[in-house]
Amino acid sequence: MEKRILLLLLTLIPGIGPSRIKAIINHLADITDVLHAEVEELIKIPGIGEPLARQIHDYLHQSRTRDAGIKAAEEQIASLHRYSATLLTILDSDYPPLLKEIYDPPPCLFIRGKLPSSKIPGIAVVGTRKASPYGRECTEMLCRGLVSLGAVIFSGLAYGIDMTAHLAAIENGGETVAVLASGIDFIYTDPQGKLWPKIVAHGALISEEWIGSSLTPGKFPKRNRIISGISAGTLVTESDLKGGALITAANALEQNREVFALPGSIFSKTSRGTNRLIQQGHAKAVMSVEDIVTELWPQFENMLSNNAVLSSNDKEIEFSENERALLQMMKKDPLHIDTLAAETGLDISALLVTLFELEMKNAVRQLPEQFFQKKQC
Repeated sequence: MEKRILLLLLTLIPGIGPSRIKAIINHLADITDVLHAEVEELIKIPGIGEPLARQIHDYLHQSRTRDAGIKAAEEQIASLHRYSATLLTILDSDYPPLLKEIYDPPPCLFIRGKLPSSKIPGIAVVGTRKASPYGRECTEMLCRGLVSLGAVIFSGLAYGIDMTAHLAAIENGGETVAVLASGIDFIYTDPQGKLWPKIVAHGALISEEWIGSSLTPGKFPKRNRIISGISAGTLVTESDLKGGALITAANALEQNREVFALPGSIFSKTSRGTNRLIQQGHAKAVMSVEDIVTELWPQFENMLSNNAVLSSNDKEIEFSENERALLQMMKKDPLHIDTLAAETGLDISALLVTLFELEMKNAVRQLPEQFFQKKQC
């Protein structure tokens, strides 16, 4: 039996999930051995007790269930061409190595587009559906900086921060991957195709869910573990105290991945979750792209070349009106953000965005305790 058919078949067995399929793969010399394994052999597999072992054995040995499962799996393979899609399995050499490391990697990934090389660092950028202007601007700025350094942006194609991250990556010439909770045939957040075709052209849509499967609430947490698992680090730019972005961050911590969070106003509901992550020491506060890159330097080191550096000293820099006004006001000595806010008349959120932009343009440096200093040319 073709191995991708067999892996799809295994996912149909009640009670057997990605973690147990991974255990089966690790235990058997060849995955096809499961077709002939007796109950006694299946019991030896970690995480599979006698009741589940009997269920697996009976499913695979009863022609009614096995043949029906094989037929369903073959129909999935046949439907791939309708969506110009491919099926990548955990047994394939080009399966994302970071994703393979997690406790419960998806046995199969349906893909529309092309997954970027695993040698390119991937950053998950997630957040609330109810994104504020501050959250959107900072997400755009950080994604722009990340893709300029060659990073791939992973997210979930949800409204708000997710879509902002995907679009920022594309508009700045980068690659992005959307991990769906639905099948790749049903783009529930973008039914008119305003964004997802661009994602396919500049990366991929991926899902572990079968084509034609229904969308249920329980599939969103499953999706979130893939977003964090396939990435070197997860950045939460805006979130309240509850939400899918915090679930993704929790998954990243469990998967031993780096977590970053964008600090925000204590009066903003959409920053309560990110501020809490930082306060509890679960995430590193991100004030610039450099904060992410320095933490994940081994992943970025081989990507950076002479023309892909954090500063932009070798080309003419254009400044907005707000940026020019702020630079003219700043002198040699560092100034606290409260002083800058009072003297410019900008609120803290708008000021932070402007300062982020100036940091990206290598015109301002951030110092401890929220002091900022103009760089001297």
